[in-house]
Amino acid sequence: MTEQPGVDGLGYEQARDELAEVVRTLETGGLGLDESVALWERGEALARRCEQQLAGARERVQKVLDATDPTD
Repeated sequence: MTEQPGVDGLGYEQARDELAEVVRTLETGGLGLDESVALWERGEALARRCEQQLAGARERVQKVLDATDPTD
């Protein structure tokens, strides 16, 4: 397996799509143990990146909602 770049620069959609591909590959099987573990680790990193992106989006939406809340 070739060395893959880090996930920090990936947007949500890129990370999500790559994570889906990782899952498909792992479900298909046929990889050696080292390749499977490396792919699993990549999937974990991608999942964390997706969570970070979603958390950031939730924070931005909440700030907008808080700023437009007439009860403040």
